[in-house]
Amino acid sequence: MARFTLNVNGRAQTLDADDPQMPLLYALRDNLELHGPKFGCGLGQCGACTVIVDGNAMRSCQMPVAQAQGKKITTLEGLGSPENLHVVQAAFIAEQAAQCGYCTNGMIMTAAALLAKTPRPNESQIRDALAGNLCRCGTHVRVIRAVQRAAQGSRT
Repeated sequence: MARFTLNVNGRAQTLDADDPQMPLLYALRDNLELHGPKFGCGLGQCGACTVIVDGNAMRSCQMPVAQAQGKKITTLEGLGSPENLHVVQAAFIAEQAAQCGYCTNGMIMTAAALLAKTPRPNESQIRDALAGNLCRCGTHVRVIRAVQRAAQGSRT
């Protein structure tokens, strides 16, 4: 058994794992009980498991827990709180950009990573950034509006 210390949401978290190749997603959900990242496809194609690792949107189902050591990991739970929503979370609520919730974690985390690097993206940049996140409910227009709202810094 191997012991790993991860920097998750600004806190050092230690966990034991039998397999150092265990996906970060499993460590986050099963060991640390963080349920923002979702298991979607398990192949890194849907985006439901997206977290921010060292400022980049990453698929946690594809990153081994051993590779995550020493990196700054932010999950949906670490982005904001119910009392102090991140601007992207607030924009998703204001634009009603979620339906079933399958894609919401990935969309929000990808948008937050985009805005951290490109504070005023144009619509094409937003679409490109979110292209790898699958949504089956058809809320794409609302998601784009939410990211645009967040880029403007508007919470309501």
